[in-house]
Amino acid sequence: MLQNRSSDLTIETDRLIVDRELDSVLAKDGGTLSLDTYLLEQLSITYNGVTTRLEFVTAQLVVVTDAGFRLWYIDVDGIKQTTLLHMFNESEDIRVDMAGLTVSGQAFDAIGYFHPNVMHHAAAIRGDGELIGF
Repeated sequence: MLQNRSSDLTIETDRLIVDRELDSVLAKDGGTLSLDTYLLEQLSITYNGVTTRLEFVTAQLVVVTDAGFRLWYIDVDGIKQTTLLHMFNESEDIRVDMAGLTVSGQAFDAIGYFHPNVMHHAAAIRGDGELIGF
């Protein structure tokens, strides 16, 4: 991971990777493709044993499913905890446990990688493995 302006580069790189994976999924022939977006009401992350409820303006969970293959990520905008964003920007260990709630009341738990964008008070959380609750 690059130092200094790394969060902008990292978040853009991760979105590009997700976009390429999504394009790959969309390009497949056959199977059933589903793209679902869920607005989030709550999102908490646990890092080094400390749980923090994120304060944000908007957050959405995006789930792409194709013939049993699932890719998911969360975009969070307007994060008010700038100290948290700076901490993740300077850390090489960005793995977090998460618990969230959609605006429709669906709860989920998951593991992901927190990619901050300090300048824009935002983060992309790349999902890793099962999205429990979905």
